[in-house]
Parts: sequence; structure tokens; C-alpha cells
Amino acid sequence: MSFSVSLQHRFADFELDASFEAPTPGVTVLFGPSGSGKSTILACIAGLLGAQGGRIALEEELLFDRARGVDVAAESRRTAVVFQDARLFPHMSVRNNLRYGERRSRGNDPDRGLEFDAVIDMLGVAHLLDRRPATLSGGERQRVALGRALLARPRLLLMDEPLAALDAPRKQEILPFLERVRDAARVPIIYVTHALDEVDRLADTLVLLHHGRVLATGPLHQLSARTDLAVLSDRRDAGVVLACTIEAHDAALGQTRLRFDGGALTVPAWSGAPGTRIRVRVRARDVAIATSAPAGLSIRNVLPAIVTAITPHGAHEYFVSLRVGDSALTARVSRAAVAELTLSPGRDVWALVKSVALHAARDES
Repeated sequence: MSFSVSLQHRFADFELDASFEAPTPGVTVLFGPSGSGKSTILACIAGLLGAQGGRIALEEELLFDRARGVDVAAESRRTAVVFQDARLFPHMSVRNNLRYGERRSRGNDPDRGLEFDAVIDMLGVAHLLDRRPATLSGGERQRVALGRALLARPRLLLMDEPLAALDAPRKQEILPFLERVRDAARVPIIYVTHALDEVDRLADTLVLLHHGRVLATGPLHQLSARTDLAVLSDRRDAGVVLACTIEAHDAALGQTRLRFDGGALTVPAWSGAPGTRIRVRVRARDVAIATSAPAGLSIRNVLPAIVTAITPHGAHEYFVSLRVGDSALTARVSRAAVAELTLSPGRDVWALVKSVALHAARDES
């Protein structure tokens, strides 16, 4: 099953012409800089904006087709939207805001979605039920807004930069709850953001947007390894996202060992039981290359690799794409290093990865 979108719309100073398909269920993240068309696409999917052209279909149901005159009303699309601002009813308690979502579920599939108590438990808001929105923190308000959306039992959950208004600590507080929703709700989620850490933790499918156009669509791990997508490769934190499993902890040394398809990584101690799945971003600037087996290094991760491609980046750098077992890594190195090491596709090398720089993106357990 899939969700397909093809939209054309023109504003005075902006033109949207974007098409993509995403599998369902799962989280499809629309990612790009401000002004790339992310929120416009979301508004069209929700039925809040009628595109001048295009088509939207969820599984076998046609929601919008300008050529055929199909435009299902927003209230009949069975979508739920979570915005940057929670938009809770200020005169209602948290409990009644949530119950409002339940009332909106009438007529929706009774087998779809979660029950009231399950949502309360998943989002950790039981202690907030008798409070008013004005007394809640930003993160708490967003959790309640998310709960209200889930209790409407939508066929499609839309999230428009729901963490953009939160400071860093509140953002880190709510991300685990979004992960729980992704894993438990069994509903397709379209998530808009321009924050790469949210992409790493939540995305199954990534849609890259720029100036109203789709640059690329695909699984996160595939797109993160591409060096030809400037919206990703021009960032300081450009790099590959690896799917890993916690293999073991060494409390005495303060280390954790992660297994991935192609090898293992030793990192500073992380929480999580052995067997827990996580994503790890390996930044290209934190990967070095050696052409002979190194010794006497403080770097703990030395992985045998094969050079698969060398791509110029800027005036004085290259991206060197590497294959480590069945996984990809990328190193950002100088032009001088490529020349001095005589790097070329097919050459056997060693990838040196700084463990202190590795970033755990999400817990999938």
C-alpha cells in the first residue's frame, strides 16, 4: 500500500510542482529549508488548501484530483493535524481536550487507532488530565495535541514542524513520545521539519524538497549516503545513518558495542538493553581513511572498507564513498589527501571513525 502525491500550485512569488510516493504505514518526512514548500504540501493533503493542479491518493482512495473534479472536504478526509502551536482549547481541561478528539472519531474505522487509556499511558499525560493548557509547558501541550489527534482515529496523521517552537531540552523530552506514536499508532504519518535530528530519529521515507521541487525520495539510509544532494551534503553534519543493534556494554571501560551490517562500533556508554535497535549518524567529517592497517591509535573504530566513489565537494574537498560490508560510509577529506593516498574506486582501505562523535538517533525497541 502507498500514499501518492502530485501537486502543482502557484503563489505570487512561489511555484510548487512536487510529486512523490511513500509506503504505508510508516513516517514520511518532508525535509528542506524554509520556503521549500513543505507546509504547503501538508495543507493540500489536509484539504486546507486546494491545489491548482494535481492528485492525492491514500491507498485506493482518491482524496483530490483536479482534472477529474475530485476534492474531498477536509472534514471528510479523516486526517488529523498537529501544528507548531498546540491549538488546544484554553477553556477546557486536558481531559476534555482529549475527549474532543474522541468525539471527532465517530464514523472513523473503530479498529483503527488507540483507546483513551492507551494514549494517556503512551504519552505520559495522566497527571495532567485536570489541568488547563495555560498551566502546561510547551512540550506538555504538544503531547496533549498529539493525543487529541490520535484519539480522532485518523487514517492519516499530519505533523507540521511540531517541535519548532520548543527549546532543545523540551524537544529532546518529546521526541521519545513521537517514536512511541510511530511504533504504536499503525497510521501513516507525514512529518514536516527542517531539523536533521528529527529526520534521523523518525523518518522511514525521506522526501527532500527545495524551491517547490522534490530533489529525491527514498529510505533514509539510502539518501543519507548520497553525496550529490546539496541540501544534505552541504551541511556540516552531513553523513550516513546506520541501523545498529546494541550488542554489549562494558561498564568498567564505560563503553558500548554496536553491531551493524558490516561490522561493529565501540562508542561511549549508552543506555539500552542488548538487542535494542538504534540509528547512528556517522558524520563524514568524523571519518578518516588509511591505506594500510593503522596501529597505536586512540581512535577505537577501524573498519576494513572499499572505496566506491570519489566526488568533488567545493574547491578543496572530496567526499569518498565507502562500502563496509553491506553498509555505506562517507568520508570528507581534502583534495591533497585523495592525491597523496592515490585513492580510487575499488581500492581497499581502512575507515577510522571517531567514537566520541557518533550520535545515537533513536531507540526502535
